[in-house]
Amino acid sequence: MRSRPHKTRRIAASLALGGLTYLFTVFGAVADERKTAVIELFTSQGCSSCPPADEYLGELVDRKDLLVLTLPVDYWDFLGWKDTLASPAYSQRQRAYARTRNDRNVYTPQMVINGRVHAIGSYRKDVEASLVATGPEFEAMRVGVDLALEGKRIKISIGENPSVTPVKDATIWLALFNRSEKVKIGRGENSGRYLTYTNVVREFVPIGMWSGEAKQISLPHKDLMQPGYDGCAVIVQAHDTGPIYGVAALENLSE
Repeated sequence: MRSRPHKTRRIAASLALGGLTYLFTVFGAVADERKTAVIELFTSQGCSSCPPADEYLGELVDRKDLLVLTLPVDYWDFLGWKDTLASPAYSQRQRAYARTRNDRNVYTPQMVINGRVHAIGSYRKDVEASLVATGPEFEAMRVGVDLALEGKRIKISIGENPSVTPVKDATIWLALFNRSEKVKIGRGENSGRYLTYTNVVREFVPIGMWSGEAKQISLPHKDLMQPGYDGCAVIVQAHDTGPIYGVAALENLSE
């Protein structure tokens, strides 16, 4: 399955950053415990094979060492049900991962682990094996990422490259997500079912680049804040869809 090259949604950045400011301001939040792995689940409400993977991700969210994200895709909408959470940008991201890996493996449910490998999202043993297999490389290359609120500015701090291997053109992503979304499926392969989705990404935008040096990004408090997000994450990733170098997240903000 082919597509045009992945295009970032810079026009959504101002909206997303306003929502992030709201999270910090209202909850006085600080970054959660250090994350040692990132799992992205590409799923669809129109895919009959996806609910077991969606349920599995709902279990993985309880692991404090993981950042898990749901990115609903839109390419199954033609089967009779338009996914109410999907974005074509997430379909493009999934295809971009396939191009980066130099394979054609674009399917649902697909989990991409640490930006490095993929596994069928409902195959728990394969996902766990992928976490173990990519863990040492992630740790060897891991760069520290911290989030903090200082006055009326949000500070994102990224450390220096810990590896002797140079870093070029790493993207700093901001993801805003809702912890839980329950959807009644009206038509298609899952017709009549109520399905629950975990850490559903609502905005995924680039906010800068990183080339190995220590870096801070300061975001201003917005006059018009955008409420409604339950969590956010910052991901530092080679190019757009390469290996992930570092991550920090704010979760469980509504509790």
